[in-house]
Amino acid sequence: MPTKKLSAPFYEKLSLVLVGLIALGYLVILGKDLLDPLIFGFLFAILLLPAAKFFEKKFRLPRSASALLSIVLFIALLYGVLYLVGSQISKLADDWPMLKKQVGQSIDQLSQYISGAFHINMDKQMDYVHSATNELMSSSSSMIGTTVGALSSMLLFYLFIIIFTILILLYRRLLLRFLIWVFNDENSATVLDVVQNVQSIIRKYILGLLLEMFIVSCIACTAFLFIGIKYAVLLGVLVGLFNLIPYVGIFTALFLSSLITFATGNVNQTITVALCVLGIHLVDSNFLLPSIVGKKVKLNALISFFGIVIGEMMWGLSGMFLSIPIIAIFKIVFDRIESLKPWGYLLGDEQGKKPAEMQ
Repeated sequence: MPTKKLSAPFYEKLSLVLVGLIALGYLVILGKDLLDPLIFGFLFAILLLPAAKFFEKKFRLPRSASALLSIVLFIALLYGVLYLVGSQISKLADDWPMLKKQVGQSIDQLSQYISGAFHINMDKQMDYVHSATNELMSSSSSMIGTTVGALSSMLLFYLFIIIFTILILLYRRLLLRFLIWVFNDENSATVLDVVQNVQSIIRKYILGLLLEMFIVSCIACTAFLFIGIKYAVLLGVLVGLFNLIPYVGIFTALFLSSLITFATGNVNQTITVALCVLGIHLVDSNFLLPSIVGKKVKLNALISFFGIVIGEMMWGLSGMFLSIPIIAIFKIVFDRIESLKPWGYLLGDEQGKKPAEMQ
């Protein structure tokens, strides 16, 4: 008599899944130093893969030379963009005397206001300033050490990304054959389909980021031109560039825009520019980023926003960048495994499609 196969109750399955997710999340957090540059290298390798193939087929370069040449050209392109922006920023040095004058006048007005409102004379105010300056100078050595350590870690992180990108481009066929071997030859068609779709999704994700940056820059430039501030186009481009950096980027854009406007305009324009930058950031983080970037990778806005929050909690800034492409990769895999198709449907943006139609 055949024995009846027992099925575990739902709460037991759910408990096992939750325990597995918690353990996996803990391991991912512990492995951040290795996985972070590795995943960035994976993304850049996918982005540079067409260029590497072009050099291999057109100029018959060896795979190592084509990978190295592709990443050198990519770095040169980034350097060119940064150089153009930096050269425009250097022109702001002409307004440095005006900035010093504006700051001096503002400090005098603030000092007079404090003296009249709180009855603190100028000598006591200067004593407070000198004591604060001395405390800052006493802690400057530790601050310098921390800054140097952060810069060295950042340079090492970028170096690891470059190395991983070159190695992934160099050994891409080995990695593909490994995946086919692991999942057996009969599943090779599915593996190839997943790999091709992952490449397509990653490129669409990067295109979405560029489109988001372009839209934010256009909105900022239009708002700044309407306000009538100096260097409106340059500040708009800076807002678009820095807005790609979560949290830190918006404060950097806010500081630079307010400082430059204060140096070349008046207080009312400075306050208006600061409010515009904050408003643009709110619109971008709540509407543009989930809809544009999430739409490119076929994720709904809810999952995109949720993934960004979880990524920030686990890996900080880099986790926010990597969360959407990682979720998109999971969706591609889920859509091609019968038992996981409901989860792929949950991650997608196909609101009008019923689960019965996903065959």
